[in-house]
This record gives sequence, structure tokens and C-alpha cells, in this order.
Amino acid sequence: MSRADIATRAADVLQRVGLTDRAADRVLTFSGGMKRRLEIARGLMHSPTALFLDEPTVGLDPQSRRGLWSYAQSLRDSEGVTIFLTTHYMDEAEACDRIAVIDNGQIIALDTPSGLKGRLGGDVVTVSGADNQRLAAEIKQRFEIDARVEAQGLEFRVDRGDQFVPTLFARLETPIETVQVRRPTLDDVFVELTGHQIRDTGAGEAEQARFMMMRRPMGWGGRGGSARRGGPR
Repeated sequence: MSRADIATRAADVLQRVGLTDRAADRVLTFSGGMKRRLEIARGLMHSPTALFLDEPTVGLDPQSRRGLWSYAQSLRDSEGVTIFLTTHYMDEAEACDRIAVIDNGQIIALDTPSGLKGRLGGDVVTVSGADNQRLAAEIKQRFEIDARVEAQGLEFRVDRGDQFVPTLFARLETPIETVQVRRPTLDDVFVELTGHQIRDTGAGEAEQARFMMMRRPMGWGGRGGSARRGGPR
């Protein structure tokens, strides 16, 4: 880049990440969120068609996380930048066009967020009572459903969960104290595919991470290598 282009582009990217008023300050005085935004600004200096982010929001407060993702999505939508990222936060993964689940160094699933959740099938029902072990045994006996013991109670999946719950209350003798019905989440997908909860990862432990991709809308053969058209979901 020419010296003139560098000066113009630096002013532009600092404005985009909200750091114009700190342009003359030493980076040592920046907060964690400001440093993260500066790192992204540096990566954008040469107007890349693809941007790789490795857990970009780790350690950020909620406001900084929200601001960073708002900016990242604007890059995809307004400038057509393809974003590849790793993240431990499933709410961030929801905004991606495609998600690859990696476990023990292998990609074990690759699909859209809705496609991954659709693989599980049915609704997630969580129930709890005074005697969860007895409750699980009775659910197994009467409905042939294996309920998994979780911190919040017993969890299992059935089709049309809202219609199943009245039947559950009518046919069980063991008292139920609480019940919840919800659609599957990406956390449910991860547990189902890997058999364990999300684990914290450090350097050299990439086999325990999920690799997320936020693609820009682009057809076959376009810049950035997107395979098909996509947008935020």
C-alpha cells in the first residue's frame, strides 16, 4: 500500500471500529475490548476478501461482544467479507451461515445452524420432581423413553412436546414439580454429536473447538470461495 493509501485507510478503519478519538493514544492504555477492535482494524487495512478470527470475543464484556459482532456482520453484509471464526459461544454460532463441529481433530458435522438442529428431531422436554430417579424409571417403563439426568432435571426429546406433556402428567404416578418444552439448541447438537459438554480450550487444543464460518453472500466461483448463496439466519 502507498503511504497515502495507508493514511486514508487507517483513518477509515479506526472510525469503523470506534477508535478515532484514541488514534494518538498508546495501545498499552487500551481496554481488552479496545485492543480486540484494534486487532480487527489492523486485519482490515488491506481490504481483505476473507478474515480469520480465533475466538475474537473471549474475555470481552457483553457490550463489547455485541459491538464487535455488529461490526463483523456489517462487514459481511456491506463489504462482502467472508469471515471464518472459532467460538465457544453458541449465540455467536447462530449468526453464522455454516457451522463445522470439530471433535478430536475431525470434522464430524457441517451444516447450517437450522440444519444441525433439525438433525436432532423433536422438542426437548425437561422435567423434575422430588425423586428424579424414580421419575426416569417410570418414563422408561411407560413410554420407552430414556431420560438423561441433567443439572436441571431429566431431559429427553419427543415430537410435538407441547402435546406430549399432558399425556405425561396423566399417565405418571410419580409427581412432577417442573416441566419445560423447547426447541433444540446448538448446545444440544454439540452434546449429541460429541457426547460431552463444551470444554474450555487453550493453545494446542484445537481438537476440542468448533470451527464456525460466517460467509458472505456469493455464488460459485466468487471471491472468498463461498460455495452457495447465504446470509444471516
